[in-house]
Amino acid sequence: MADAQPEPPSGGPGAGSPAAGGLLDVLGVAAVVLDAEGRISLWSPQAETLFGYPAEEALGQYAATLLVDERNREEVLELFARVMWGQGAWAGSFPVRHRDGHTVLVEFRNMRLQAANGRLYALGLASEQATLRRVERDLALSLRMVDQSPIGLAVLDTDLRYVLVNPALERINGVPSERHIGNRIADVLPFLDASAVEAGMREVLATGLPVLDHFTTGQISEDSGERAWLVSIYRLEDQAARVIGVAVSVVDVTEQHRAAVSAAHARRRLALIADASVRIGTTLDLDITARELADVAVPEIADIAAVDVLDTMLTGPRPGEDADERAVRFRALAVKAAYRTPAEAAADPVGDVASYRPERLVARCARTGRPELVPHVRPEDLPRIARDEAAARLLGEAGVHSYLAVPLIARGQVLGTLDLKRARNPVPFGPDDVLLASELAAHAAVSIDNARWYQRQRHAALALQRHLLPQHPPAAPGLDIAYRYQPAGAADETGGDWFDVIPLTGDRTALVVGDVMGSGINAAATMGQLRATARALGRLGLDPATVLTHLDAATGDLGEAMATCVYAVYDPHSRLCHISTAGHLPPVHLRAGRPPRLLRLPTAVPLGVGGVPFGNTAVTLAEGDELVLYTDGLVETRDQDIDTRLLTLTDLLAGPHRPIEETCDLLLSALRRPDTHDDVALLVARALG
Repeated sequence: MADAQPEPPSGGPGAGSPAAGGLLDVLGVAAVVLDAEGRISLWSPQAETLFGYPAEEALGQYAATLLVDERNREEVLELFARVMWGQGAWAGSFPVRHRDGHTVLVEFRNMRLQAANGRLYALGLASEQATLRRVERDLALSLRMVDQSPIGLAVLDTDLRYVLVNPALERINGVPSERHIGNRIADVLPFLDASAVEAGMREVLATGLPVLDHFTTGQISEDSGERAWLVSIYRLEDQAARVIGVAVSVVDVTEQHRAAVSAAHARRRLALIADASVRIGTTLDLDITARELADVAVPEIADIAAVDVLDTMLTGPRPGEDADERAVRFRALAVKAAYRTPAEAAADPVGDVASYRPERLVARCARTGRPELVPHVRPEDLPRIARDEAAARLLGEAGVHSYLAVPLIARGQVLGTLDLKRARNPVPFGPDDVLLASELAAHAAVSIDNARWYQRQRHAALALQRHLLPQHPPAAPGLDIAYRYQPAGAADETGGDWFDVIPLTGDRTALVVGDVMGSGINAAATMGQLRATARALGRLGLDPATVLTHLDAATGDLGEAMATCVYAVYDPHSRLCHISTAGHLPPVHLRAGRPPRLLRLPTAVPLGVGGVPFGNTAVTLAEGDELVLYTDGLVETRDQDIDTRLLTLTDLLAGPHRPIEETCDLLLSALRRPDTHDDVALLVARALG
């Protein structure tokens, strides 16, 4: 039917979106069609918005009469006639009368249309002049800012392909605009980590949250070196809030980055000595101290560092060794490299003892006590630096081009050397490096010497402690006994833990486990005195509480000494075990068919406090029952409370029946940690039939 209305579209571009949100909508462009006589034939909704007349009032009216003031009507009719005569389109601004009476200055574009039947029409496109001028200014300003901005600017579509690039970004990327447009980042900058950049852009597209001044580095070409940028990313949306892409701003901060890196490097070098005083010598462990020195030296001074000490400084002269022998024996303590390199394999393995030839530079450094510097290493220098021909080849493969060895001197004695090499670092060692490395070595040498002397003292304390502990406890009537002693895993601790098995009259046996507070030789000596006193008191036939009372008084006589102790006496005839404790952790009682239990013993203070009575507790040990006595080094840790650790202990003991030797091994392997700062004494007794 001729008057049937068209069905609204059900799909296609813009379906269901009456406001497309494009530039024409921003301008509010109105469309009006006039017939040859100047009557309004077609009237768009935008025309109603612009001029105020609804379609039913405008259609069929003479446009000049409806919209133009009488003073301007003649001019309008003349322009209309020109258009209709085919003398070309007309464009310009003109005042139009609004329906409410006020005048609207409108920008017009008029042109002639011809229908299929030959009839002529005039099409007028109009927009409010103020709106049009504002958009034109905004566009001009935007284009000028984009073109002349010193900041690199780009627009990418939702597929992350370039649609706009300004001259600044062309210069930053070193790629002209035409090679950007239509391509993705990886196509334009293949040396850049494009996947990471695009991931950030997709995040902005998805969330709308901008990325502001994100610092990033990378390469834009094979020979560009590292570049640095501050990148900001914003999501772009049209007037209908549809996402159309991302805008990116890029500021090249390479020079500032390089200057900052250089300044930071200079500050680090100046702070290196101060830093070494904090980082080197944190423990009295010789190996750790050597590693700390190597860690400070790499990569600040060298790419590869090795720390070696004279073997005689650790072990003393070997029998029959000539003190004037020219070969120098070194023990390798630490090797550190800034990256994986064959030069690591060229160094002596850590812990090995090697005899260095007198012509080797590191041996000469140790003999003379003076630095050895080879600023530019030539192939003929490598045999004097490496330990053998194979090591020399490895150093050549690693690209070692500069070498420095400085002595480790403490208290006027050469202890060893610090061996330094550069390969990737292109700058050769110079006099400033010699001074810096020598000062580092001097500071580290004092710490190494302290660790060396402490190691000797610790070995002496351990030897004393082991000598004072029972070597082979006697067989106990009615009891099967297993025991263990382990010194502290940490190098700076030697404790005063002890255990003892004392035969008494009437087939009875005293079981003792104690822990002297403190560490070192003094703790070991105090332990020896308390163990001897406990044995003497036990053989007098005294009950456990009385033994601890006298032992408390004896501890007080030793000055500042304090100790914890558990003392038990087992009688195989009555199967009673009388136990007394002095501030010690409770023993564990095991019986078949029952869960292990911590014995509830009277609370008491450690030995040496004085003035507090001790009590006895009787426990019946049936055949097969076990009693586990231990020191706190077995269960105490810094990261778990004692109740949790005691629960772990009883859970371990709740397992299947096993030989008591295996029980000792199980507890030590499961509960002990290699870096523990306490020793441990463990005693397990099983009642026999």
